[in-house]
Amino acid sequence: MANRSVVLDTETTGMPVTDGHRIIEIGCVELIGRRLTGRHFHVYLQPDRESDEGAIGVHGITNEFLVGKPRFAEVADEFFEFIQGAQLIIHNAAFDVGFINNEFALMGQHDRADITQHCTILDTLLMARERHPGQRNSLDALCKRYDVDNSGRELHGALLDSEILADVYLTMTGGQTSLSLAGNASDGNGSEGSGNRASEIRRLPADRQRGRVIRASEAELAEHLVRLEIIAKSAGAPALWTQLAEAKAQQQ
Repeated sequence: MANRSVVLDTETTGMPVTDGHRIIEIGCVELIGRRLTGRHFHVYLQPDRESDEGAIGVHGITNEFLVGKPRFAEVADEFFEFIQGAQLIIHNAAFDVGFINNEFALMGQHDRADITQHCTILDTLLMARERHPGQRNSLDALCKRYDVDNSGRELHGALLDSEILADVYLTMTGGQTSLSLAGNASDGNGSEGSGNRASEIRRLPADRQRGRVIRASEAELAEHLVRLEIIAKSAGAPALWTQLAEAKAQQQ
């Protein structure tokens, strides 16, 4: 499905994956067209090994809690169907992707042991580092920077973290990124999707009465500047309107 993204997070018995650590929780939420759909995938997993004490201190998932939970092989098909073909939005994607690939490899499903062959990956940690170099870019730090409520996050949890990351991602990328006129062709030369619109254009009569120009008040101009600042903060770059105004000023 076009424009489908899955925000994903995992919790594990520890790290690194090369030391035999396993996934114990997967949480995913679905976005279509930058809107949360309400669909999600969430499961706790029996890893057939104990979690490190340090890892339990992070996510709070005890070995006793995982007794009787399904193993990855029991949910692998359902999980793969949920993520297949989607853009995966992950914070520190190398960690989660490495563990997911390992789980499929342990099952002998080598056709699925590289999920980058079935999904595209967007790493919000790399995105944040590009936008905020030299600053802390953990999920908690981004929540504070973008004013995203993470008050319920005393411990890490895959589903909760994926929901929070979805809010962070949408806020971080929610600024104005392009300006186009309705009816413009996507290839920029007017050839795609234009149909017979040229024949539908109606010319205004030369003797028409000119419309009255209503100029913005000082208060409205001030509100406009505030809005541009909000867009710039969210997008990590000046709003397109600001860029056009600056370019025009340089030409004069």
